[in-house]
Amino acid sequence: MEPRRSLRWPILLGVLLIGSLVTLTVGWVLVSIAAALGSENAVFYWATLGVGVALLVVVLAGVIVYLALTVKAIALSQRQSNFIDSVTHELKSPLASLKLCLQTLTRRSVPAEKQADFHRLMLQDVERLDGLIDHLLDAARTLNHRAAGSGEVTELEPLLVQVRAAVIQRHEVGEECVRIDCGPELRVRGRETDVEIIFRNLLDNAVKYSLPEPDVEVTATVAKGVVTVRVADNGPGIPLAQRNAVFRRFVRLGSELERSTPGTGLGLFLVRALVKQMRGRVTAKGRLTQRGSIFEVELPASG
Repeated sequence: MEPRRSLRWPILLGVLLIGSLVTLTVGWVLVSIAAALGSENAVFYWATLGVGVALLVVVLAGVIVYLALTVKAIALSQRQSNFIDSVTHELKSPLASLKLCLQTLTRRSVPAEKQADFHRLMLQDVERLDGLIDHLLDAARTLNHRAAGSGEVTELEPLLVQVRAAVIQRHEVGEECVRIDCGPELRVRGRETDVEIIFRNLLDNAVKYSLPEPDVEVTATVAKGVVTVRVADNGPGIPLAQRNAVFRRFVRLGSELERSTPGTGLGLFLVRALVKQMRGRVTAKGRLTQRGSIFEVELPASG
């Protein structure tokens, strides 16, 4: 999980750089004076020169670190801008739809069958808003709590079945679109809430990015005390260069202005953060013989 960065280290680095520059300037002045006085000050000359070179190296290293911090800050700012754009869209679209439906029902006489359609659309919009709020709350909770409940045990198969049912209902696809191959004896060490968030995000992404004809396969195996769960889809896939970046906070591939798939860029960040808290590992891979992605989660087994 990416911790919230403190200003202490950048300020300390800045003070160190300023002090090094002042000392370096004074040192070069002393070296110049020693060189002007002649060879009897050779020891002082070389000692001061050595200190000056060391300080110069420190300054150069500090400049490099500051450059890296600046690049990371710019990248984070861009990702936060994407996040704001996506959340704004996720909030505005269902609210506009709800407003239109309510105005239509209030101002006009609508037949009963049309009223049922409006109510269905309004319920979908409310569920979309509810899902967005849950997503943001999951992110806040994940950022604010460390690995807790490590002694708890979660049964994997019923949880995956429950998550599949919720994802299928949300995207209105058939049960055959998400297949689960998991033995009833598989258990992982970790809080059920955390495990549910992990696989809810993975399955939701797998179906969402594979529409309109998703083909998602979830397989779980255990070996040497590690449960490995693979979630494979038939979506567009993830470029090799982006397979680590997608786990960062606020990262979404492409431009928010051109994207039609809803999301906030927090789902995979939550997955990686929670898996890391549970002392596991998650990786993104491509499929060899067809398009799509595979997300592989390794969690400590129980029993």
